[in-house]
Amino acid sequence: MNPIAFHIGNVAIHWYGILVAIGFLAGFWTASRRAPLDGLSSESVADIGPWLIVGGLVGARMLYVITYWQEDFSGAPLVDIFKIRQGGLVFYGGFIGATLCAIFYVRKNKIPIWKMADALAPSIALGHAFGRLGCLMTGCCYGKACSLPWSITFPRDHVTHPIAVHPTQLYESFFNFALFAGLAWIYRKKKFDGQVFALYLMAYAFLRAVNELFRGDYEPSKHLGILTPGQLTGILIMSAGIAMWFFCSSQIRKEKLQTQE
Repeated sequence: MNPIAFHIGNVAIHWYGILVAIGFLAGFWTASRRAPLDGLSSESVADIGPWLIVGGLVGARMLYVITYWQEDFSGAPLVDIFKIRQGGLVFYGGFIGATLCAIFYVRKNKIPIWKMADALAPSIALGHAFGRLGCLMTGCCYGKACSLPWSITFPRDHVTHPIAVHPTQLYESFFNFALFAGLAWIYRKKKFDGQVFALYLMAYAFLRAVNELFRGDYEPSKHLGILTPGQLTGILIMSAGIAMWFFCSSQIRKEKLQTQE
């Protein structure tokens, strides 16, 4: 794996940036095609796009900087905080940042929040799948030592070389592609608004927690008890998904009862 795709003059173009950009484009395109099935306009997805990008990048970078402040940023030039071309984004931070910006946008423009959340949910998984391929090319988010046939060995300059490790980036990418396909199918058959987004939260939190068992890039000091930061955040995301499921489904039941009365 080579983190640099090509050069434009003296400027190196990294695979991470390319694949993250592809993920954003694929996500917005599929969401814009999906939204009209539930009465939303394609334009509303396009308009919310910049808010999601800004919120996602800021949130993802902020959580990474906070998590690795002591190792990578303490004493380093302040400008290093803004260098994301070679990686250094945490998905959960990006998800939280993008969600906050999306809530502000849909409330400001009076768009049904749960309908928009459902339209975006499968595409979040799709974009994330491409992002994890970028992690593979960069060499971050790597796995523990592994002797299985599908283990991978990074180049000489990687911290794990010459040890073969779990391809955790590919695990998570595969999970997200499968999650995208499953949620896109469920979207056409959903029973209430908010169902698809709630399912996304629960499914991804579970898949991420499992994948964390094979991650080798966490130092022992980063573990919170027996849990990694990703697993602890996953518990919170899972809880939010369960709460959202019951809240949104109960709203539908209330509306049906009111209609019958």
